[in-house]
Amino acid sequence: MTHRPRPWGRPFPALTALGPLSLAGLLVTGCAAPDPGPALSPDDTVKAATQLLTDRCLTAQGITPPRPGRRPGTQVQEEHLSDALFGAGRTELSLRLPTGYSVRAHTDGCLASAQRALYGDQRRWFEVSTVVNNLKPEAAYRKTSLTSVRAGHRAEFADWRRLREHALNRARDLLTHQKQQPQQQSIQQQEEETQ
Repeated sequence: MTHRPRPWGRPFPALTALGPLSLAGLLVTGCAAPDPGPALSPDDTVKAATQLLTDRCLTAQGITPPRPGRRPGTQVQEEHLSDALFGAGRTELSLRLPTGYSVRAHTDGCLASAQRALYGDQRRWFEVSTVVNNLKPEAAYRKTSLTSVRAGHRAEFADWRRLREHALNRARDLLTHQKQQPQQQSIQQQEEETQ
């Protein structure tokens, strides 16, 4: 059995030729910017911003934001959470679909607040997203093609795209600002420690 030298046992030629200077350069460039990780899809970007906003809203009310796998609280706690998140009392927004179904939503609650912050016009977003999300059932109800139903809702599609783009831009700004805050706080703490 012959013994082969391990590749990591040999010095790197670049490091031996340039010495500590190249090592310092590698360390500085490696630490220059944190890896942002994989980019989020537009849907995931809006969802992440919505969750951030609803979490902030719930926390401001002294409520721990719900997470998957959490143990449910008492019935009173769960009702309080639901009211804070989705709104309480009589629904303020309502839309009757061509299929005969009615869709309702609240204008109060943390989710509604997040939608206003992202989309700008919660009422219009509710209307156009409800229509756009129910085109297939409408086509089935009318016994017509999805293409013809879409053609009948051009204005809603245009508003949906406009509001969605607005929300995506707001979400990107919000998430970028939120990522920068911990970095800025860390830099400030390091500066304070060195003084």
